[in-house]
Formats: sequence, C-alpha cells, structure tokens
Amino acid sequence: MDLGASTWTDAAAAETELAVLPVGSTEQHGPHDPLATDALLAEAVAEAGAAAYDGEVVVAPTLPYGISEEHRAFAGSLWLSPDTFRAAVGELVESLAAHGWRRVVVVNGHGGNTAALREAGRDLTVPGERYVTSFTWFDAVDTSAIDDEAVKMGHAGPVETAALLATHPELVREDRLEEGAAGAADGWGEWLSGVNLAYGVDEFSENGTVGDPTAATAEVGEALLAEATDALVELLDAVATRELD
Repeated sequence: MDLGASTWTDAAAAETELAVLPVGSTEQHGPHDPLATDALLAEAVAEAGAAAYDGEVVVAPTLPYGISEEHRAFAGSLWLSPDTFRAAVGELVESLAAHGWRRVVVVNGHGGNTAALREAGRDLTVPGERYVTSFTWFDAVDTSAIDDEAVKMGHAGPVETAALLATHPELVREDRLEEGAAGAADGWGEWLSGVNLAYGVDEFSENGTVGDPTAATAEVGEALLAEATDALVELLDAVATRELD
C-alpha cells in the first residue's frame, strides 16, 4: 500500500504489521545525475520490493534528506546532522508503529546514512513491541561486473547511473556522461597510512563523481535493481516472521 496516495481510511484498513520507509539524500551526483538520486533509487527499490512481496506492505513516503554535509561545496546539496537524521527516522518509525506497523525496514539509498541507521535500528527496536532494521540497496547487489574494485560502489558512477537509466532515464543528462567521467575520482577519499585525510568530496573529486558513469546501461541497471528487489523481499519475509519477544 502506497501510504502517501492512500486515505486515512485506506490506512486503517491495512492488515499488516510490515512497513518500509525509503530514505535517501539531496546531494550532488556529478554534472549528469540529479540531486535526488539517492532518494529516487531508495524509493524505487522499496516500491519494487513491496510489490514483489507475497503479502501486504505499507510503503511510507520517502525521506529525501540525509547525512550529506561532505557534499556542501556543490550547489544544491542539502544535509541533516546525524542527530537530526536519527531523530527524524526515529519519529517516523514511532509514527508507523503507533498505527500498528511495528515491523519496519528502512530502505536506504545513501552510504552516508548507513552507520546512523544501524544505530537507529538498535535504539528503536523494543522487545515485544517493535522491530526495526535497515537495508542499503547497493550493499545487497553484486556490482563487480561494471564497478572497478578500486572504486567499489563509487558516487554518481556506473552503478547509480545505471540504476537511474533503468528507473528515471529522463533525469540522466546522457550528454554529460563524458564530462562526469573526465572530472571523476578513481576512489572515495584521500588515503594515507590507512587514514582518509579528506572531509569534503571536493578535496578528491573535481566534479563530485567517483567512478566512470559512461559504463552505465539501462540493462545493467535493471539487473541490479532486480537483485536488490529479491534481497529486500527475502529480508521482508524474515522481518515479518521474526519473534518480537
């Protein structure tokens, strides 16, 4: 059930304890991908997982802001502090649980949110009352076919750009993919002695890109999203049947 498109009476009639909350960010994704990339992809995976799941799932509206201050040098990037982000997720989860949706999977599209979401899940899970966990879609798929090991998932690189070509092709500026690649970094950060010396993305990437977006195709994006959907369905089943006590 799409909660945002439903009436309150539709919501009251839902016969499930299971909900997904997509979260992402509003931050630069190079000159070629939109600022909403992380939120759009989290939402796409959440909706696909709920549709594929053999049972009813409430899909909450997407939280489009995350922990993204490292992108502040690039225009349009917006961010929340870790404390504010955890608080926002926590209050949304508590709202869902108040209506009976007490088994919640937070579907995440931004790497900077991951650690905070793990902490939030731990703190929000109350034995006998509710269970909360998070799912970062790109951590659940094999990107090795298009993503160099040195780059890993990258940022606005082949993985995210491929997924966007499969879900929102009209938002990818394909005429700027070469520009994105030309100003991209080969890896995330500025590493020395096992330490990342960089705090801002602009310290190691000319245009905010990490990885080569020209390697992206819609077909690869469809395969990645199908894999993420399958992984989310498996997790939803585990959360739905988990003993809350």
